[in-house]
Amino acid sequence: MDTFGLLFDGILVALQPVNLLYALIGVTLGTAVGVLPGIGPALTVALLLPVTYKLDPAGSLIMFAGIYYGGMYGGSTTSILLNTPGESASIVTALEGNKMARAGRGGPALATAAIGSFVAGLIATIGLAFIAPWVVKFALSFGPADYFALMVLAFMTVSAAFGDSTLRGLTSLGLGLTLGLIGIDLQTGQARLAFGVPDLLDGVEVTTLAVALFAIGESLSVAAAGKRAPDKIEPVKGSIWMNREDWKRSWKPWLRGTVIGFPIGAMPAGGAEIGTFLSYATEQRLTKHPEEFGHGAIEGVAGPEAANNASAAGTLVPLLTLGLPTTATAAIMLAGFQQYGLQPGPLLFTTSSQLVWGLIASLLIANLMLLVLNLPLIGLWVRLLSIPRPWLYGGILVFASLGTIGANPSVFELGMLLAFGLLGFVLRRFHYPIAPVVVGLILGPMAEQQLRRALAISQGDPTVLVTSPIAAVILALAAAAIIVPLILRARGRGAVLSQLAADED
Repeated sequence: MDTFGLLFDGILVALQPVNLLYALIGVTLGTAVGVLPGIGPALTVALLLPVTYKLDPAGSLIMFAGIYYGGMYGGSTTSILLNTPGESASIVTALEGNKMARAGRGGPALATAAIGSFVAGLIATIGLAFIAPWVVKFALSFGPADYFALMVLAFMTVSAAFGDSTLRGLTSLGLGLTLGLIGIDLQTGQARLAFGVPDLLDGVEVTTLAVALFAIGESLSVAAAGKRAPDKIEPVKGSIWMNREDWKRSWKPWLRGTVIGFPIGAMPAGGAEIGTFLSYATEQRLTKHPEEFGHGAIEGVAGPEAANNASAAGTLVPLLTLGLPTTATAAIMLAGFQQYGLQPGPLLFTTSSQLVWGLIASLLIANLMLLVLNLPLIGLWVRLLSIPRPWLYGGILVFASLGTIGANPSVFELGMLLAFGLLGFVLRRFHYPIAPVVVGLILGPMAEQQLRRALAISQGDPTVLVTSPIAAVILALAAAAIIVPLILRARGRGAVLSQLAADED
């Protein structure tokens, strides 16, 4: 069946009333949480993992994808009105968006962010539908050595893409790989790193680790930071709608942001943050109004926000086709798949075709829901900013604990939740990235299994890992994954830092 037929079947799945409800819940929660400073879609999906343990897999994954898209948009509201990005990918939006809000043009800034997110999400999701089958056909030819090289690429990617230090990323990854060794060795049947504790023989639960690191660790980190001065919310003045000049200056940045964001999001070494920086630098070079940059240029909001949402769809390309997470939220979504016994990769398109295409089609529907929801409900999202932080993070702690107990009613599991939560706090305290720990726990055992298979087939000859052309190319990409993000970040951030310096002068 061709892509059009598969996508049509997926739309039929996504249009089922229960799946529409899941999508609506996802985009609403994602937007609401994305608005709150310091809480992003990764934390939200992690919190919902234990709650959705017994729900329908298709509906739950559709809801997670809606949270991802909604969180990407919600961060822009905080950036524009509060000058505090809810997500790292919304940092660039704050540069021009908050200046527009202070000048009384918060409405057009929010409108161009919403419409740009819709345009970019629509185009990028269609791109996902047509690119994914080609990647799947290629990946089906992989052998054990090729899959092991792919895991190495994933490890290098998360080490380079998350955080500002590759060394810290590798350290976090090593911690995750160590946690992945705990439990029964599937080939020998021997217990490893269980220390005689029966509860550890089944290994560390990904759900428990994800909830602890993201939710408990973040809450403890906020509590340790103490009180700080309340942020000043810029009220939305005048009409929220864009005038003719705003439309004229926004539509090209929307398209350019989509073109920049989608391929970078789909790259194993990509990510939304890099795309938004590059989009901002591009608009700054191409604008006909250079004097407005740094003082509220609408192009500086339209382009980065389009790149932000386009990269969200691009991120799903390596996740669904190869099982490679390139963002923290994608890593948690990977845990969500495994929660239902599903492994993202080329075989997923064969074994669970209806689920995958339903998920892709639901992104089109969720994108439309976001546009319809966000423009009329901006006043509601702004009110969420007034929730006292002690109430907010206290609620997160309670919700995380109850969710973990509900999924696995065990005192030991609750103790592990606390221990990993403290670990998450320590990692944040010393600026170590969190996502590589989760990725290491998920992909570590898979990498070990593929390595053992490759060595068994070659009778212990290690050169089998590089004699395959596919494996050699992927390992070369893994080396590039360490270098490329450093170059892209330096080029993209150069323009942003120069603008910040100009603002200070």
